[in-house]
Amino acid sequence: MQQRPYLVLSTVSSKKEAKKIADMLVRKKLAACVNIVPNVSSIFKWKGKVDQTRELLLVIKTDAQCFKRLEQTIRKNHSYQIPEIIGIPIGWGYRAYLNWINQSIKS
Repeated sequence: MQQRPYLVLSTVSSKKEAKKIADMLVRKKLAACVNIVPNVSSIFKWKGKVDQTRELLLVIKTDAQCFKRLEQTIRKNHSYQIPEIIGIPIGWGYRAYLNWINQSIKS
């Protein structure tokens, strides 16, 4: 049974951290692919103050069945106290690509 595909977004503080998490997710078959997008400017409120920093964005391709383990893996290996982990269901996509995601993360 094919699961519903998801994009998961997470920001990280360094290239080293991005590569470590991306590699781990793909090797554990929790993600078919992770894009690492550099030079993301983030402005956010933290501990009552507006802050600003440069981050890297992880764009993770997975499915609903993997989400809980994917979240646990990111949280365990992330440097932030509260990491961004946002899942967005993919409503439409090129069928061959969506099938590839599904095949890549099968146990």
